[in-house]
Amino acid sequence: MNMSAWKRAGVALTATAVVVGVAGCQDDGDAKTGAKAQSRGDVTKVIQAAYEKTAEAKSAKVTMTMSMSGVGAESGTAEMTGVQGWNPAVMDITAKGSMLAAGDPEAPEKIRMVMADNVMYVEMDAKQAAEMDGKRWMKLDMKAAAEASGDKALQKQMTGGLEGLNQDPAQQLALLLDSPNLKHVGAEKVNGMETQHYKGTLTVEQMLASNESAKVLSKKDHDALVANMKKLGMKGYDTEVWVNEAGYPARMNVAMTMGEGSMKMRADYSDYGTEATVKTPPAEDTVDLFQMLKELSDALGKGGAQG
Repeated sequence: MNMSAWKRAGVALTATAVVVGVAGCQDDGDAKTGAKAQSRGDVTKVIQAAYEKTAEAKSAKVTMTMSMSGVGAESGTAEMTGVQGWNPAVMDITAKGSMLAAGDPEAPEKIRMVMADNVMYVEMDAKQAAEMDGKRWMKLDMKAAAEASGDKALQKQMTGGLEGLNQDPAQQLALLLDSPNLKHVGAEKVNGMETQHYKGTLTVEQMLASNESAKVLSKKDHDALVANMKKLGMKGYDTEVWVNEAGYPARMNVAMTMGEGSMKMRADYSDYGTEATVKTPPAEDTVDLFQMLKELSDALGKGGAQG
């Protein structure tokens, strides 16, 4: 496999990490039907109950849309559809959109991502597969790579980062309960379903507290990250949820504005409790990214020594 293919593969993995590592967006329901506003106590009860039901369901079908503007190479749009599970974290998602290309004109039009047992697999297009000796899948085993390094801190950081790619909507609901201005907006229809719309604002610190990949940071690194995000003009996240008559979130949105741009993301959920059995590709059809990079590094090292 040549270096240009690895470059495109790396771009794809970086883009998917950016896309999948956040859950939520800013969008209105299909139609407001009007309803008496609920008290804070009633709102808390609804969101708490939705959290409990979502946590128990452990899986759902999901359709996500995301847009970013004014934030560098990641600007663009992305759409993702598939199934995800939490506890344990698994997913089988197909993504497409300009954000995945990250400015690379040769990037594939869509990417399929499968995750199970803390290992991510990314399916490549025919051209990239040809550059990988016909193998269609790239394997990203962050846990194995970290263990091979022998660095305990690195192991914690890398595995935590991978787990953070598959956000748990139940955790998002639990986090929303901490919003000081959580309120009931009203009754609305979403994807043909009757729902109740709720919204609140969360601080940068609260959102980082919910993200598994952020939890592995040291206090020094965590504080530096918060400071940098605030320096970019990020004050907080507008979070919304539409709870259907069955008590599950039909839609979850997050929107954030920075000094140089904005991000909006919407996640529509259905079929809670659907079986999230993910079939990973066979070993003979995968290329291990970290193993390939290690072999390349060793080869370059030997070449330098001989020179």
